[in-house]
Amino acid sequence: MKNKTIAILENRAGEQLADLVRKYGGTPFSAPALAEVPDVDPLLIAQMVKDWQTNPPDIFIFQTGVGVKALFVTLDALGLTESFLQTLASALIVVRGTKPSAALRSRNVRIDLTAGEPYTTAEVLALLDTDLTSKHIAVQRYGDTNWELQSALEARGAQVAEITTYRWSLPENTQPLIDLMEALDANSIDAVCFTSASQVHNFMAVAQQLGRQEKLQTSLNKSIIASIGPVCSVALGKFDIRVDIEPTPPKLGAFIHAINSHFA
Repeated sequence: MKNKTIAILENRAGEQLADLVRKYGGTPFSAPALAEVPDVDPLLIAQMVKDWQTNPPDIFIFQTGVGVKALFVTLDALGLTESFLQTLASALIVVRGTKPSAALRSRNVRIDLTAGEPYTTAEVLALLDTDLTSKHIAVQRYGDTNWELQSALEARGAQVAEITTYRWSLPENTQPLIDLMEALDANSIDAVCFTSASQVHNFMAVAQQLGRQEKLQTSLNKSIIASIGPVCSVALGKFDIRVDIEPTPPKLGAFIHAINSHFA
C-alpha cells in the first residue's frame, strides 16, 4: 500500500491500525465512527448479583474484553466480586473470542466453551444446545444489543438477561467523518477500513443527516472497501456497498496484510 491513503474508522485501536498502515508505506486518514460510552448502572449490577444468589444463570456468555473489564471494575467498587465469581463457578462459561477470554482468565475464571474464528454469533450459537428450554442465560452486552443472538437463544427456549457495561455512540466530533466524505468525493482515498458493523451504520447515519447517503454509497463503491469480518460485511451489503477485502483470521494484523496484498 505504498503511497496509498487508507481511511480508518476505528477508534479504540485506531492508532494501532494507523501504525500498521505506515509500516507498509501507506498514509492513514483517521475518521473515528464510534465512541464507547460507559453505561454501567451500579444499582442494577448490584441487584443482578443479589438475584443470582438465589436464581443463578445456567449459562454466561461474554462477548468483549472491554465489557468484562468494565463489569469487574464495577463489581470491585461494590465489593461484590467474590459473590459474582462464586456464581460463575457453578455456571457454563461461554466466550466469543480471545479478548474476553484473556479478561476472564485475569480473574481466574474457568472458561468452558470458546467460539472459534471469525468469532461471530454463529460460532457462539454452534457451541450451545439447540434445546435451551427454561435455561437462564446472562449475556454481556457489547455496545449494542446482539439481537441476532438474543432472538436465537429465545427461539431455543432460553430466558435471556443482558449485562450492560458500555454502549456505542457517535463521536462528539463528526467533522472527521465529513472530511472523509469529501475526500472520497475527490477520489483521494484508496481504501476504507471498516472494523465493525456499527461503524458502517454510524457513517451512513451522518451522511443521511447531511443528505449525502446516496453520494457516499457511490463514492465508497469507487474505493477499495476492506471489512474486518462477516458481520461487518453484512452491514456493508445492506447499504449496497461492495466488499473487496475480508481477512482470515479477522484480526488487525491480518487485516492490514490483506489490504497490502490487494494493492501488491
